[in-house]
Amino acid sequence: MSHHQILIVGGGTAGITVAARLHNADPSLDIAVIEPSEKHYYQPLWTLVGGGIFRPEESGRNEVDVIPYGVKWIKDAVVAFQPNENQLTTRDGTTISYEYLVVAPGIQINWDKVKGLKESVGKDGVCSNYSINTVGSTWKFIRALKEGTALFTQPAGAVKCGGAPQKICYLAEDHFRLTGVRDKIHVMFTTAGPRLFAVEKYREVLEKVAARKGVDTRFRHNLTEVRSASKEAIYRHMDTDEEIVIKYDMIHVTPPMGAPDFVANSELASEAGWVDVDKYSLQHTRFSNVFSLGDASSLPTSKTGAAIRKQAPVLVKNLLAEMHHEPLTASYDGYTSCPVVTGYDSLVLAEFDYDGQPAETFPFDQGQERFSMLMLKKFGLPALYWHGMLKGRA
Repeated sequence: MSHHQILIVGGGTAGITVAARLHNADPSLDIAVIEPSEKHYYQPLWTLVGGGIFRPEESGRNEVDVIPYGVKWIKDAVVAFQPNENQLTTRDGTTISYEYLVVAPGIQINWDKVKGLKESVGKDGVCSNYSINTVGSTWKFIRALKEGTALFTQPAGAVKCGGAPQKICYLAEDHFRLTGVRDKIHVMFTTAGPRLFAVEKYREVLEKVAARKGVDTRFRHNLTEVRSASKEAIYRHMDTDEEIVIKYDMIHVTPPMGAPDFVANSELASEAGWVDVDKYSLQHTRFSNVFSLGDASSLPTSKTGAAIRKQAPVLVKNLLAEMHHEPLTASYDGYTSCPVVTGYDSLVLAEFDYDGQPAETFPFDQGQERFSMLMLKKFGLPALYWHGMLKGRA
């Protein structure tokens, strides 16, 4: 059995940011990150990859290059937690013990919860921005479509960045218009939810965007099956349970997502399957030496990298306080951000807190579509991510 003072599960945005901040705070700490992947991706770029602005490979780096110097990388995957024994088990059968645990493995994509999706995604007009293996097909099918119905979906439950399913719809609509085929294409956006966005200020803006672009919006529609041979999307209406069939020529699917199985089936999980933490301190509600942040946590905010940027310093301050038997004074207010791309030259930068109140960074109304904010997403935020967040500096 190996042992580490601080063990971090997950080498994604949350895990690496926390590792870097802990190491910066005290280089003598014994920190290890468990992460099975060879590649680390800046996933917010995948919307722009799907829209043909960037190539898929531009979103990734080698994992070894983002692990902070002085932090050990354990290239393995966790399969079970034993929090009462302060240890966990990995896929290769190794048991690793810890003094403090940070759980940040991200969110699980449940492709198989939509019948026919796993087999068809990436071909026959079925695409998705939610995997490095399929994001290239989104641009391929958008570019190839000259007439017919372009369908975009958003499922029930939590997904990475609640506004992301709309972004690719607006980019596709803009591409159709710029290439002169818009009047031959019926653009539809379907969502299992009752509205386009949870925060009132941005909901009103996005409803006007969808109306201006002539996007046919359908609410309470939850995709249950893709029949790629007949190009039919099968929905279940969330209120009436009615089955609805919509024909398409291309379909971009946002798949259902959930907590990773090894988290949901563990003693660390809340009733909903996420790591059960206090929403302000990010400390586990039952195991005081366990903390969590990011997509796998129970924090009731949108699952975004921007949220992690605000969660990480709180978690690190409180974890160090716990180690020194001091009160946990840092508090996370639920801040998150969703840069909603509305076209090839515009973006609405939504920022808000736990109460759904705007928490905007800039001294102007971010509810307006702006070219400058699109430039921020294309160039500013990736630089902030690679050179700031992952280094523990931002």
